[in-house]
Amino acid sequence: MTAAAAMVRVEGLCKRFSVPRREAGLRAALRALVRREYRVVEAVRDLEFSLAPGERVGFLGPNGAGKTTTLKMLAGLIVPSAGRVEVAGFTPSDRRPEFLRRVSLVMGQKRQLSWDLPAIDNFEFNRVVYEIDPVHYKRRLEELTALLDVGEVMRRPVRQLSLGERMKCELVAALLHGPQVLFLDEPTIGLDVSMQLGIREFIRRYNAEHGATVILTSHYMEDVAALCPRILVIDGGRLRFDGSIEALRRQIRPLRRVSVRAAALPDDPTAMGRVVLREGGRLVLDVAPERVPEVVGALVALPEAQDLAVHDAPLEEVMRALFGREEAADLGGAIGHAR
Repeated sequence: MTAAAAMVRVEGLCKRFSVPRREAGLRAALRALVRREYRVVEAVRDLEFSLAPGERVGFLGPNGAGKTTTLKMLAGLIVPSAGRVEVAGFTPSDRRPEFLRRVSLVMGQKRQLSWDLPAIDNFEFNRVVYEIDPVHYKRRLEELTALLDVGEVMRRPVRQLSLGERMKCELVAALLHGPQVLFLDEPTIGLDVSMQLGIREFIRRYNAEHGATVILTSHYMEDVAALCPRILVIDGGRLRFDGSIEALRRQIRPLRRVSVRAAALPDDPTAMGRVVLREGGRLVLDVAPERVPEVVGALVALPEAQDLAVHDAPLEEVMRALFGREEAADLGGAIGHAR
């Protein structure tokens, strides 16, 4: 992908914070009043990647990895300490009005709507701030409220809405101006399964119909697996992996997961693979890919065999294994070659 074709381009991005520190106790507290000590925290270090227009990309990592800090720099809320960022042809930290009309940031853990006003009044406020043409505003509002089913909900004060209803209204407010780039930071956090599915489907449809570039962070791996053909994995502020979920699985958990129910299980299933679960009449194995046909054939021959299934390792397990390995840092050499 050429630089001109990139919707988001990050080169050598760094962010350092000076954080005050002191020991516990009254004496340390008094000393801090006179001379405060600081330590430098590198939240993001030498981050580099680029995204094409219309991509849906998952941005993953453990707590404190630097995900939200990176999104805030991409949205222009934080100025980088070093490096270069370009989004939709603009430098985000300049906060130019033309840039702000092209991007939107939705943070599931932070409320952006005014608490005491009905959501519809918040929407009208955004219309004025973004100078949206009234005709376009009306058409887009009707489209978004229909897709997210918030027709009556939006007329109640935000404080009276459930978490799921509020998140739907947050999405409406974020998309009224038709952003080209959408930064989503934990948009389904705390939602029930049905609501998560609804939000995922909405994001997929919005991306398909409007060609928006989407960057998603989430601790729900189902969100990422369902929405993002490409993932970026960050840890300690550094990029550890850039590629598809399948490529990450092949590197970290190449074994296939095979499960079956049967009236009688093998006496020694370890000969087939690593036993993940053996409970009652159910057996779950991790099997080398080249042995899957052989193992499946043996399991099908078991008495009253049923519910035979072959899956890739769950993404949650892949991520746990990635961050639990000392050699995870070595994955840096795979960046750019995993897709």
